[in-house]
Amino acid sequence: MAVYTDVAADELADFLKQYDLGELLSYKGIAEGVENSNFLLHTSQGSFILTLYEKRVAKNDLPFFLALMTHLAEHGVNCPLPVKGRDGEALRELSGRPAAIITFLEGVWPRKPNAAHCAGVGEGLARMHLAGANFAIKRANALSVAGWRPLFDAAANRADEVQPGLRAFLATELDYLSSGIWPTNLPEGVIHADLFNDNVFFLGDKLSGIIDFTFACNDMLAYDVAICLNAWCFEPDHSFNVTKARAFLNAYGRVRKLTEAEEAALPLLARGAAIRFLLTRLVDWLNVPPGALVKPKDPLEYVRKLRFHQSVTSVRDYGLMPSGLVA
Repeated sequence: MAVYTDVAADELADFLKQYDLGELLSYKGIAEGVENSNFLLHTSQGSFILTLYEKRVAKNDLPFFLALMTHLAEHGVNCPLPVKGRDGEALRELSGRPAAIITFLEGVWPRKPNAAHCAGVGEGLARMHLAGANFAIKRANALSVAGWRPLFDAAANRADEVQPGLRAFLATELDYLSSGIWPTNLPEGVIHADLFNDNVFFLGDKLSGIIDFTFACNDMLAYDVAICLNAWCFEPDHSFNVTKARAFLNAYGRVRKLTEAEEAALPLLARGAAIRFLLTRLVDWLNVPPGALVKPKDPLEYVRKLRFHQSVTSVRDYGLMPSGLVA
């Protein structure tokens, strides 16, 4: 979450007249994240989150995100619900941007995730995958293999300003991942595609909610698992924590068991997940709008993660015993 577009108090008060949310008492921008403009609202009826959709989020995709949250909530996943106005619509416009209000979830995101947090995320992700199995609306993953080359092209000329040799490193990895080896026959469904620690709330060690579905799409379920390995299982010094990975993967597998093909593909999927976030972070790092209330995330974190995944030979390196083998 972040703030790119500011909203004046009188403009927001007029906007809220379209809802039955009571009187606006206060609001503030949320600086965390990099994609959309987000505000915490306090009204006489409670607390809510206002999102103005920016950048990579296409307006035509917004009904998918809003309907998905409703579907998941109806199927047992604790996630925000879109708030509908008096006209029955959840999506409208504010300050020239598509906008929606969603319910506020209690909890905090873990700044220093431990193995119990990772287990909670594994279970929660698996339950989300199962709950999304019969969601009817489809959305392709715009940030899968075909989307990586345009990101590289957008940043290539300045990549070496961030780290000498980065352009060549990225080009080599992209050539490898684009050479026809990317899996195409693994189980697919609705994935979150951005389940980082700031998108998961906990009360103590218990997962209390999953938020921010603006990258959700249809893709390989194991790719979502690979994204979480990157997001949750590395230490601040970028070393891989196999204890956290084992906790995450075992908890996921107790709810939805990975197939042998998914296990075999996991190292490759983790490389793809690493370069996807490396590239989007690199583009963001080089293109922060002047005056934006935003904290761009370090792309070099993902150089180190990608190098680790390049050295992985099987899921054993992630702490998971391959199916069919006895420990």
